[in-house]
Amino acid sequence: MKIYPYICYYLFIPAILLLLPANLFAQESDTTNGKLMTFPFAAPAYTPELGPTLIGVMMVSFKTNTEDSLIQRSTTPINTGISLRGSYFVNIIASTFWKEDKFRIFGELRFRNMPDHYWGVGYDNASSVDEGEETTAYRRSFWKVSPQLLWQFRENLFLGLNIDYNRTAAFNVNPLMAVDPDYLNDGERNFNSGLGLILRYDSRDVPVNPWKGMLIDLQAISYSSYFGGDNNFQVYQADFREFQSILRPGSTLAVQLKTRISTGDVPYSDLSMLGSPYDLRGYYLGHYRDRSMVLGIIEYRHQFQKKDGSMSKHGAVAWIGTGSIAPSPEEFKHWIPNAGFGYRFEVQPRMNVRAEIGFGKKSNGFYISFNEAF
Repeated sequence: MKIYPYICYYLFIPAILLLLPANLFAQESDTTNGKLMTFPFAAPAYTPELGPTLIGVMMVSFKTNTEDSLIQRSTTPINTGISLRGSYFVNIIASTFWKEDKFRIFGELRFRNMPDHYWGVGYDNASSVDEGEETTAYRRSFWKVSPQLLWQFRENLFLGLNIDYNRTAAFNVNPLMAVDPDYLNDGERNFNSGLGLILRYDSRDVPVNPWKGMLIDLQAISYSSYFGGDNNFQVYQADFREFQSILRPGSTLAVQLKTRISTGDVPYSDLSMLGSPYDLRGYYLGHYRDRSMVLGIIEYRHQFQKKDGSMSKHGAVAWIGTGSIAPSPEEFKHWIPNAGFGYRFEVQPRMNVRAEIGFGKKSNGFYISFNEAF
């Protein structure tokens, strides 16, 4: 796919931001003040799975208690859009902080109805099956509600519950998918209901845009018919992230290592996948899927300074990464590459609009969203 549309979009975003009324970017002195702040924004984007898309985004941030100096601002980015391919979607991601940061409530609400592609399970299918109407195309409807309830029992240490409800429905499946054993095993509709535990160490200064600190997140979740779901399987996930300031605040090296392992009767829709707006950007979400996944990313984030030494609203990022899928962790051997760069504009203290281009193996994409990918 030609790159010049992405370059046009990439140049378009800073220009539009600079032309917007200045009062949209009214900022407080730091991230601890409590006033409700909102920022609406609309722009074109392109992702491998959605194609050319018009998105509308809204950043909402606030403090759950304006007199509580020990909690930071809560954030709720809302992202909705419609594409030329007939897709429409809504994503809401909440990160809220309560009671002197003794409690945190995070959550996701996602909905998509879109033309989609399914290459099958495993690296061999992902590499050998050609994308097309007769080989990979179908239509997918998907929703997900997933709250996380966290309690801080010691400094930087959290214990919590993870609840996940999701449903996938497939329509107009292609001839190859209609005889795929993994699809036939699960059927055209899957409802999954899961409950799990979280153990988390989090020393990040500002979770939505860290300049320093570390996250170690361990999760285990069981999906079961006892909870009302259609399938019985387990998911284990480990996520390590570290952030180091280089030379000065606002110049940050970010590293992520993540693995997800699933066992049991895992439906094709809930297998571990590589490539999303939050990790290996530039890949079609679901192109690479299997029971186990591992990835690594190194990203440099730079917020520019003004002549007087204060922080500018503008920033840039660049990253490289790789990942692998396999039936089990012992079988990781095929590694797919990833790299990209992006632009940042601070719309609220330490909260950015991100516009970025990601490149993968025979794949690329242009993304617009709020906050950092990880």
